[in-house]
Amino acid sequence: MLKKIGGYGEKAGQFTDISGAISKISNIEFINQNPIGRSSRSNPVTYSKAYDDIRSLFASQKLAKIRAYAAKHFSFNVDGGRCDTCKGEGEVTIEMQFMADVHLECEVCKGKRFKKELLEITFQDKNIHDVLQMTVDEAIAFFMLHNQTKIIKKLQPLQDVGLGYVQLGQSSSTLSGGEAQRIKLASFLIKGNSQEKTLFIFDEPTTGLHFHDINKLLNSFYALLENGHTIMVVEHNLDLIKCADYIIDLGPEGGEKGGYVVAQGTPEEVVKQKKSFTGNFLTEKIL
Repeated sequence: MLKKIGGYGEKAGQFTDISGAISKISNIEFINQNPIGRSSRSNPVTYSKAYDDIRSLFASQKLAKIRAYAAKHFSFNVDGGRCDTCKGEGEVTIEMQFMADVHLECEVCKGKRFKKELLEITFQDKNIHDVLQMTVDEAIAFFMLHNQTKIIKKLQPLQDVGLGYVQLGQSSSTLSGGEAQRIKLASFLIKGNSQEKTLFIFDEPTTGLHFHDINKLLNSFYALLENGHTIMVVEHNLDLIKCADYIIDLGPEGGEKGGYVVAQGTPEEVVKQKKSFTGNFLTEKIL
């Protein structure tokens, strides 16, 4: 598929051709549950690009201008404002030969990741560390109170996909696969209406989600659809499956006993196909 629209895949496919209205798709995005960043310094607020605006906000404060601090000084990815001892990690790692490495809180910054003088720069009595400790919900309320609409616009999609409880500066290494996947989804919602129509492929996006959060996920899907994109979901959750426009049920079982198209069609059509296990379970959901 990627090769057909002018891109490239990780490996050669098993088929020589693919047909259909492929010209209507400009891009393909596979949204899996892999971590959102390779570095432990990667977090939701950097991935969503909201941190760029937050850093600019702190750099615009009076004391920051007096001390000639720029937005880059409020980053823990480059030298300048970050703690020189832990390099913005907030902790130091002691490598052990025959045991697991030991992680200790940095004695200099006390886990705050920035130099003391930089933490003296505040916005409404909050320094950059205080903001990064906020959850998405808390941050939206805080910036809404102080009319920071640009920042709110980039944080809102994180709340919309059910991640209001996640801290802005929470390390990507502590996020579950499902949380990482929803952060990726939020990043596309932040971009808004793109001229390039994309086929989004999601791999089990409801993993670990509460029923109410599944509704938030669906609303995010609808936002993508309203912008003219297409969504394909690999899923077992019936509350999500029943909302699909079209279902392809593979089975009849898993592994060597599966892999065949057992049923396909709208949810109403699939429930009428007796050989489909999915259709049998869907019956009580839609009839």
